[in-house]
Amino acid sequence: PAEDKPEGDEPKIEEVDEEAEAAKKEKKTKKIKEVSHEWEIANKQKPIWTRAPEDVTKEEYSAFYKAISNDWEDHLSVKHFSVEGQLEFRSVLYVPKRAPFDMFEKKKKQNNLKLYVRRVFIMDNCEDLCPEYLSFIKGIVDSEDLPLNISRESLQQNKILKVIKKNVVKKCLEMFAEIAENAEDYKTFYEQFAKNLKLGIHEDTANRGKLADLLRFHST
Repeated sequence: PAEDKPEGDEPKIEEVDEEAEAAKKEKKTKKIKEVSHEWEIANKQKPIWTRAPEDVTKEEYSAFYKAISNDWEDHLSVKHFSVEGQLEFRSVLYVPKRAPFDMFEKKKKQNNLKLYVRRVFIMDNCEDLCPEYLSFIKGIVDSEDLPLNISRESLQQNKILKVIKKNVVKKCLEMFAEIAENAEDYKTFYEQFAKNLKLGIHEDTANRGKLADLLRFHST
């Protein structure tokens, strides 16, 4: 005789509510559509550095700074400019409110200037765009002239990049001089980055005079 199966072992038949299932699927695809729609809108906006500085709001500069720097605070100062002539590039440079605590550690991978070529992202932390004493500067440089397939190795010998670097340094020094026009802001800047200015005086002979003008000494 067949053994009596204990109760509760019968296979359970679950009723599938087809309408509920269909609604679930619909919800999923709808969500994906919405997300990609938002992404499209975000991407349709022209990159901040390709716009005229007067068309960019303070909030937009702030949001862009936080996105590229992973800083939770606002920046202290921003310089948005383009260079035209023999070579063309656009740039947005920022001075943070505080120095990174490990700024002078050799092993640290500096995450400072991002390099773009004709709006295409090439690399993070492009060390050849600014000297070591300006490693605290955050921002992006977008060149019209560099080749898209440029490698880190070939960057070091690149003449275009040397000219860009010279201009970046010049604009940084202009930005520091602008910060110095506001005593409170300059006090913040100087407390954080005086070491960098002093390092620059040793390293950057071409700009020694301009850097020396930025030094402050306690008067007795």
